[in-house]
Amino acid sequence: MTQRASHRLHALRIVALILVVAVTGTGCGKWFKKDKKADVSAPVEEMYQKAHQSMRKNNWDRAEIDFRALTAQYPYGPYTEQALVETAYAQYKAGKRDDAVSTIDKFIRTYPNHRNIPYMYYLRGLANANSDTVFLQRVWRQDSSRRDLASPNQAYSDFSVVAERYPNSRYAADARQRMVALRNIFARHELDTALYYLHRKAWVSAAARAKYLLETYPQSTYQNDAVATLAEAYTQLGNQTLAADAKRVLELNDPQHPWLHGDWPDYPSAFRRLNPFAGEKSPLDNDDKRRKQ
Repeated sequence: MTQRASHRLHALRIVALILVVAVTGTGCGKWFKKDKKADVSAPVEEMYQKAHQSMRKNNWDRAEIDFRALTAQYPYGPYTEQALVETAYAQYKAGKRDDAVSTIDKFIRTYPNHRNIPYMYYLRGLANANSDTVFLQRVWRQDSSRRDLASPNQAYSDFSVVAERYPNSRYAADARQRMVALRNIFARHELDTALYYLHRKAWVSAAARAKYLLETYPQSTYQNDAVATLAEAYTQLGNQTLAADAKRVLELNDPQHPWLHGDWPDYPSAFRRLNPFAGEKSPLDNDDKRRKQ
C-alpha cells in the first residue's frame, strides 16, 4: 500500500469515528431528554402513589420530597390538597416540627374550609406540643414544664380549636385529653416557680404563685401541692388564720400529703446542685413517683 493510500484510509477512519460519536451522542441526548421529560410530566396519580408508597415504608424524607415535587408540578387540584396534608405529616414524623407547622399554616391559609382543617389543627397541636421535647429530655433530662412554654401554649390553643370548633370530629376527644395533660404541665411550671420562691424565703411571691395556680388551673394534678405551698408560706409569714385554713383543706383532700408530716418540699441536695453532670432536678420529681405508687 502506498503512503498516500495509507493516509487516505486513516482519514476515512477518523471521519467514520466522528460520525459514530455524533450520531450516538445525539441519540443519547434525545433519549435522556425524553426520559427527563417523561418524569416531569408523570400523571398526578402516579406521583401521588409513588410518594404514598414512601410513607407506607416510613421513609418520611423521601415522601416529603415526592409530595413537594407533586405540588410543584400540579399546584391545584384534590391531589395537591391531599399532598400538602401528607407533606405536613411526613415532616412531623421526620422530626421537622417547624417545617410541619409552616406547611400546616400554609394549608390553613389556602384552604380555610377544607374538610381536613380539623386534622391540620390537631397535627399542628402535636407538632407544637412535642417541639424540642425529645432533645431536652434526652440531653438535659429536663421535663417540659421547666422550659419555654410558648410552643406548649400554642399547642393548647390548637387543641382547643379542635375541641371547640369541631367537637364532632374524630380528633376532638384526643385533643381534649391532650389539653388536660398540657394544663398539668402549665400547673407544674407555676408550682416549680412557687417552690423556687419558697426555697429562697420569698414567702409572699410563693403564696402568690400558688394562688395563681389554684385559680388558673383548678383540678390539676398539682392542686394539693399548691395548697401545701400556701400553708407553708402563710406559716412562715406568721398568718396563722390563713395557714390553718390551708392545712385544713389539705387534710381534707390529701391527708397523706408529706407536708403534713414535715417532709415536703424535698429540695435537691447542695451537692447535686454543684454537680454539672447531674441534670436539672425539681423537688416535685419525688412527688411524681409518690403519685404513681
